[in-house]
Amino acid sequence: MILDANQIASIRQHNDEQLRQGGRGTHGYPAQTIQNLLHTIEALKKEKRKWKKVAQDRGKSLRAIGEIVLNAEE
Repeated sequence: MILDANQIASIRQHNDEQLRQGGRGTHGYPAQTIQNLLHTIEALKKEKRKWKKVAQDRGKSLRAIGEIVLNAEE
């Protein structure tokens, strides 16, 4: 199941309310477990951004190397 940003925000808000009430929800997973999952989602987003930047930098570097090689052959 893929959640969009609004759904994650809603889960976070509901979970925060449960944590304020002492972590005792009526049904489902404990609030602390949900909080851990939300932290994991945020960490994965940061990792994705980091690797996207690495890939962009790699592409720029490969382009620069290609230009150097072409100029050296001329």
